Amino acid sequence: MSTLSTNPVPVIPPYATMLGFTRYVSRTGPAKATFVGGLRKQRERRSGFNPHGQLVKALKADIAFRTGGTYLDGVVGLVKDRWKPLYSTLRGGARAYLASLGDPEKVNLAQTRDAIATVGPLAVKINPHFGLRFDDGRREAVRLHFDEEPPSTEAVTAMLHLMASHMDQILPNAEPVLVDVRRGATHRLDTAAQPAYVESWLAGEAAAFTAMWSATATQAAA
Repeated sequence: MSTLSTNPVPVIPPYATMLGFTRYVSRTGPAKATFVGGLRKQRERRSGFNPHGQLVKALKADIAFRTGGTYLDGVVGLVKDRWKPLYSTLRGGARAYLASLGDPEKVNLAQTRDAIATVGPLAVKINPHFGLRFDDGRREAVRLHFDEEPPSTEAVTAMLHLMASHMDQILPNAEPVLVDVRRGATHRLDTAAQPAYVESWLAGEAAAFTAMWSATATQAAA
């Protein structure tokens, strides 16, 4: 006699990395729900691959060892053939950013820590790529943007605000910075933006994200 399976469908709580959440807020209309459904499926499968890891290591090595781009130049030849075109495209902007830091003897890497933000009902992991400490006392927590398109205004605002709001955990007294690697452009907080307005906007986006996450989970279980 056969019996029906009573194994419950695993419940996966809503969660996003800072990258995933800021990509979400950049989307409009039905594309938002489609994107959230894709994130939930990735979480279910525990899948995901970062093709930019070697470039981040090379950039950090050039900063740490004051080698002016030597590691960035060399890494193109070290990655798998499928990633060489990507790394060749990114290298120029990464070198431009490196040069924008000024005298290599006056800047050092600084240790950053990840933080978990509670944005409305949503947990968001805030994870800068590295920190910088300048001889004049300035500090920066740096997140890198690798996409073909420049970061949207919404993505820049969300990412910099999230980092700024948790800087006491990430790198105390540091300024949040978003670097558009392909274009070698650096984005900083808009001092005219009202934090209370940004927080309200992000909470609304997070509530909608959570509702979409739950809806896609219900559909998957049906």
